[in-house]
Amino acid sequence: MHPGLFVSFEGGDGAGKTTQSQLLGTWLEGQGYEVVRTREPGGTELGRTLRSAVLHGDHVDARTEALLYATDRAHHVASVVRPALARGAIVVTDRYLDSSVAYQGTGRELGADEIERLNLWAVDGLLPSVTVLLDLDPAAMAARLTGEPDRLERAGDEFHRRTRAAFLERAAADPGRWLVLDAARPVEELAAAVRARVALLLGAAPEGSAP
Repeated sequence: MHPGLFVSFEGGDGAGKTTQSQLLGTWLEGQGYEVVRTREPGGTELGRTLRSAVLHGDHVDARTEALLYATDRAHHVASVVRPALARGAIVVTDRYLDSSVAYQGTGRELGADEIERLNLWAVDGLLPSVTVLLDLDPAAMAARLTGEPDRLERAGDEFHRRTRAAFLERAAADPGRWLVLDAARPVEELAAAVRARVALLLGAAPEGSAP
């Protein structure tokens, strides 16, 4: 049994995370791997309830928002991610703790370090083997969104500029974990770049379980 591998996709809404995570999952399944595709918030029944509350429910203050995301993440990792990694599956998630650091820590100005500590505690230190950042100017993201915007999508231009800068700063500080791609590139070019990075990790017998 091969060791598990943990892959996360990050970036602003409309950057293409869902599309790329689905394409990667399909390719991996074609290679014979068990793939667990999930997302945050919403990867569990509890997560779907929390997702509805935090993104579409009544107003909550920034600290409550951060704690709701951390609650979802703790349950998600304990009930979905770690068991899958333990049996050798590849977990592909649309968002993980880096989103909280960028959105609540920097976007909501609660403090990136404090939000990172909270979420690392919630997941008992588990980080992805690779995090794909689909980077896109917030102005371009707005043009890609469809449907009624959620609470984060309505947060304003300055908020989204701060979150983009936070993602890029985190990626620059840990290039071994992050793969930064220009989300304006064609979908298949992006998918090929993601596949190449993941294939390299699989070929190197990656460690995808808890550190």
